[in-house]
Formats: sequence, C-alpha cells, structure tokens
Amino acid sequence: MTSDLALPFTQALAAGTLVLDGGMSNQLESAGHDLSDELWSARLLAEQPEAITEAHLAYYEAGADVAITASYQATFEGFARRGIKHAKATELISLSVELALDATQEAWAKGFRRPLYVAASVGPYGAMLADGSEYRGRYGLSVAELAAFHRPRLEALAFVGPDVLALETIPDTDEAEALLRAVRGLDVPAWLSYTVAGDRTRAGQPLEEAFGLAADVDEIVAVGVNCCAPEDVDGAIETAARVTGKPVVVYPNSGEAWDAGARAWTGRSSFTPEQVTGWRTAGARLIGGCCRVGPEAIAGIARTLAA
Repeated sequence: MTSDLALPFTQALAAGTLVLDGGMSNQLESAGHDLSDELWSARLLAEQPEAITEAHLAYYEAGADVAITASYQATFEGFARRGIKHAKATELISLSVELALDATQEAWAKGFRRPLYVAASVGPYGAMLADGSEYRGRYGLSVAELAAFHRPRLEALAFVGPDVLALETIPDTDEAEALLRAVRGLDVPAWLSYTVAGDRTRAGQPLEEAFGLAADVDEIVAVGVNCCAPEDVDGAIETAARVTGKPVVVYPNSGEAWDAGARAWTGRSSFTPEQVTGWRTAGARLIGGCCRVGPEAIAGIARTLAA
C-alpha cells in the first residue's frame, strides 16, 4: 500500500478489531449479475471486472476494513476447462487483487479516513470442482498433491501484493496441512479459516486438532471459521484462541441453508450484528460475513463494533 492511511495489516490486527466484508456473490447477484456458471464470481474477472470493483466499494462504504478478493474459485485448472491458457489465467488471478486495490484507492479518493486492506481469497480444492465438495473434503488427494495444486495460485496472488492471504472455507485437516506448506516463503501473512459443522470440520475432525496445525506456523496470523452457521461461531472462537493463542477470524453465513437440488437458499437468517459483541469479547479480531451476508449486515457489524 502506498497511502499514509495504510497501517500494516499485522499492526492493525494487533491494535484492534477489523471488519471484514460480506459475500462477494451476494453483492454481485444483488447488482443483477448471473453467477450460475461453474466459475462463479471468477467469470466476471474476464467479462465485467468493473462489477467486482463496485462490489468491493459497496462493502467499504458499509464500513468494512478488509476486502476479500474474487479469487475464491479462480484457479488455473478451472480456467483451463474454459479454454483459458495459463498466461491469461495468471492475469485474471492477479487481476482479482488489482481490482480490490483499485477499490481501496477509490475509497481513499472519496475521503475515507481509515486504513483499508485487501485479503486475497484462496478457496479449497473443492471450489475448483464446482460440485459442492468443499463442504465434504477428503478429495482422494495426498497432502503433497493438494500443496502442488495451491502453490501456483498462491504465488500469483502474492506477487501482486495483497495485505494478507485468506485461506478460507477449508473443509479438512489434510487441505489445511497442504496450505500451511504451500504458503511458506511468500512473504505475505495469511489467515486459515475452516468451514465447520458444530465442533468439527466438515470432514469430521475435531476443531482442536484442526486449529492446532497452525499454532506454530509463523505465516498464519489468525485462525478461525467461515461459511458456517452463526451458531457454530462461539465454540470455534474459544477453541481457536485456546489452542493457538492467535487472533481469531470469523465470518459465518446468514444462517440460511443452500438446497443444491433446487439451487436456492431456504430457511431464515439467524445472523444478527449484536452477536459480534460476544465474538469480540471471546477473542475474534476479524469479523464479517460470508454467504447471504450483504452490505446492510456489514454496516450493522461496523456500527456495533464502533459503539
């Protein structure tokens, strides 16, 4: 970052609580964009990149301090299935960070007087498969194979200069171990965030075991959960803080459930901005939302934390 408003991310994390943005897909769909493609929001990197910048700005305007890039489903393998060659895929993956950086500069130009940060999203292997397997894990690949899958994309993202890498929606400890290997030597801090069900990863491992993998990894500056029910957050914070001693990151879904057959959300939201007060007290230092959590909810979080 080049602005005098850019306190380094790790210093900001140590100094207080940062508000994360909400769901990228949520905001893009609200703006009228069709994300039914298997590349999901990553398709817009090639077709309508300005829409992604506008989505980031909407969250900054709502009070978010951190923008998470549209690279969750942007992988070399996924782009290759669409006939996009490696060099072009590198450009698109890099562009995801550049667009968030552009949104940061635009926000400062509009008069925002607070530090803003870019987290480069690194989704799980299952996101590339686009079949929901990131909510099951256990893909039949070794830790070494998973690390080899993740490392090239991590390098492309890190090269552009995000403030932090968001290793997010990780369903099992095998993939977490692979990412902890792959992130070494990139000179960019990272957070590790599992998707969970109750007190276990989606693949069924105890969270104490899962968080413990990151306890002594210097590159990991925060651990936690995302893309889970709000009700699963409290226990995860306690376990993550106790096991690792690191700041905790939490950004759950709205509480609605995804019906894969109907391709629709069902149920009612159970996410309320008031919940974040308890999360912060318990040790959360990065707090936001994931699927179905939009700018209005992020604004509520920002107001609650400011108060």
